[in-house]
Amino acid sequence: MEFLEILYQSIILIISFDYEVYEIILLSLRISGLATFLSLIFGVMTAYFLVINKSKINNYLIIFLNSLMGIPPVVVGLIVYFIFSKGGLLGVFSILYTPTAMVIAQIILVYPIISSLLYEVFYDFWNRYRDTLRLFNMPGLAILFTFIKNSFFMILIIVLTGFGRAISEVGAVMIVGGNIDHYTRVMTTAIALETSVGNLQKATSLGLILVLISMITYSIIYKFNKRKNI
Repeated sequence: MEFLEILYQSIILIISFDYEVYEIILLSLRISGLATFLSLIFGVMTAYFLVINKSKINNYLIIFLNSLMGIPPVVVGLIVYFIFSKGGLLGVFSILYTPTAMVIAQIILVYPIISSLLYEVFYDFWNRYRDTLRLFNMPGLAILFTFIKNSFFMILIIVLTGFGRAISEVGAVMIVGGNIDHYTRVMTTAIALETSVGNLQKATSLGLILVLISMITYSIIYKFNKRKNI
């Protein structure tokens, strides 16, 4: 009965558009969305460079990117913390415990995933259409545009995969963001905090929204995967 009461109160918080709950949700979407978008830009450039410019060192770069796909989030948070702390290499920018630091941490987590998956898609595309593209003497930007146009659904799936990774992350953003109320508190860090202080209604409401966002994200991935295979 206690669980049902908590669940009921959580749903009330959601449907009543509680300000604090939706402030946290919107901040989470903004930070993860920006991190994913920037990771996509860097990932496209990286994939293009690795496929078009073949060299021995590229193989090591690909292995390095693939290995970063499994890097623990807390390690990423620690690295960003040391870099932007007062005594760190880039401490002069004073961005620790800000949304900017959280975006940087999420980029480090998401970029290897997006760039590695884009490389595989671009590599397959280049091997199939390389002779045709060279026949028309297409410039680099035209090749990149053709790749994006012909692989749009796969790119969208990769982007959604990266976004799902970003928005569900807790360790790195907790370390570099500090979980500051009304400033750096996102859904995952808020759930951890509210659970620890016994505010289970708020934690559950945020958990329900996070699960819903994840379900929507991976439902879209499934739909586009199915469409791609038709």
